[in-house]
Amino acid sequence: MSKFFAFPTVNSWDENVFQLTPAGIITVVVLIALLIVLALILQPKEVKSRAFSTKQLVFSAIAMALALVTSMIKLFELPLGGSVTLLSMLFIVLIGYWYGPKAGLMTGFAYGLLQFIIEPVFYTIPQLIVDYPLAFGALGLSGFFSNRKHGLQLGYIAGILGRLVFAWLSGVIFFASYASSYNMSAPVYSLVYNGSYILAEGIITLIIISIPSVSKALAHVKQLARNNM
Repeated sequence: MSKFFAFPTVNSWDENVFQLTPAGIITVVVLIALLIVLALILQPKEVKSRAFSTKQLVFSAIAMALALVTSMIKLFELPLGGSVTLLSMLFIVLIGYWYGPKAGLMTGFAYGLLQFIIEPVFYTIPQLIVDYPLAFGALGLSGFFSNRKHGLQLGYIAGILGRLVFAWLSGVIFFASYASSYNMSAPVYSLVYNGSYILAEGIITLIIISIPSVSKALAHVKQLARNNM
């Protein structure tokens, strides 16, 4: 791997990993910006207003910031990574719910890279792609349910299941060696491990957003986010 992008090091478990160089961090930040711009370009066809583009950028940026902050508030954390956070996945799901699947997926990819920047250590490039842009990008699947009845709940379920699929794949492909310590096959171990925190947070969040007053408030926020459409 090019030393321009990352350099080899050892993590706290004495595993060989790579860490981004300053140039690598700048490269990822530029990619995040490009994904956000692409999310604005891929607006619904009926949207022509520059004012709406600005509003989408502002609402998406606020949602991403809230997701980042709440992801640091961990209600429970597993020893090898993964945690139940203060509803952090919801804020990325909301972007798809407001603006549709294209914007939701692009901003989800960008958020995944933003999460990576916080701790820019990885094993391989394929592992980085699966665990960050693809896994968090899947939260944007909520956009396919944007105009459905109970669309937020359905979209949230789709988003977290999408993230779980990529987390499961990562466990099977890149971290299968951990399964033998628990006398499990890699697919079962990955499902149990990743499902334990993703589904736990998902259930908590679904209960909260299904409370009538919360659901009504989130529907009002959606109207504010889209009122130029």
